Amino acid sequence: MSLNNDIGFFRVLLTIILAMCLRIAPLTGDWALLNPDWVLLVLIYWSLYLPERVGIFHAWIFGLLTDVLLGRMLGQYALAYSLIIYVCLKLHKRLRQFPLLQQGLFIFFCLLLSQILLFFIKNLQHPAQLQASFWLPVFTGTFSWPLVYGLLSFVSMFRRIKQ
Repeated sequence: MSLNNDIGFFRVLLTIILAMCLRIAPLTGDWALLNPDWVLLVLIYWSLYLPERVGIFHAWIFGLLTDVLLGRMLGQYALAYSLIIYVCLKLHKRLRQFPLLQQGLFIFFCLLLSQILLFFIKNLQHPAQLQASFWLPVFTGTFSWPLVYGLLSFVSMFRRIKQ
């Protein structure tokens, strides 16, 4: 492995760790409901733009770490992240060509699929009603996509990450 590959992997890892810190940031009250799934957004970005470096295995590992960090049932975020990244990897060539607005629509459906899956896993034993707060992370994540896209494009621009 060359030095450029090590630097590239370090950048990817650093951005995912930063996303995990944002995910578990201690927000109070209604602000906690608005916190999007930063880890999933960063994983989507890297799987779209570096599909040979970030894949389903990475999504599974970082999903397990997210389960542990959030104190959730082990495997639910891992399953959701893996499923979303699988879809991203299947469509990455097409999605990279889309303008940011169309990518945002794809991100909306990815976040919605993730939220639905997590909702059903959480409520398997004790069924609950779907509340309005269900939609908040989906919308804030969708509106955060241009910010995530811009910041991660800037990070990857310093020295192009080579294969």
